[in-house]
Amino acid sequence: MNTGSNKPGEAVMGAHGATLDKSQDERDEARGLGSRAPEFVKARRVLHLSWQVGVFVVGLAVVAAGAAMLVLPGPGWVVIFGGMAIWATEFVWAQLVLRWTKRKVTEAAQRALDPRVRRRNLILTSIGVVIAVAVAGVYLWKFGLQMPWKIKDQ
Repeated sequence: MNTGSNKPGEAVMGAHGATLDKSQDERDEARGLGSRAPEFVKARRVLHLSWQVGVFVVGLAVVAAGAAMLVLPGPGWVVIFGGMAIWATEFVWAQLVLRWTKRKVTEAAQRALDPRVRRRNLILTSIGVVIAVAVAGVYLWKFGLQMPWKIKDQ
């Protein structure tokens, strides 16, 4: 029986011969935390420290670019999480943050699929559209189709 670790996508035989598929989370947990640097780098202290500094600087640059993209055009959060993934190749704290984030995003996605939440979101969106149309109607009634920068004091 194959009860040891498996490659992604492989099935594992359970204790009673039942086939169990490992999820990606279980494979990540089995892989463990820590540096993913090549062995020859980890074997030399100075080289490993240099490797960590390089990974940190590259990750910091990517995270900073993502933070800038939060206020500038661009996929800010995606780039920030990309920088975190770069850090996670070397630092345990970044691996833990990414695991926590992945768990929270999965939970939020599951909650968003809940029919009650979807109904609530639809109702809130409808109320928002009605308010926006009412504000636009009052504006058009008061000022017509004239844009605000062309309104003259009367």
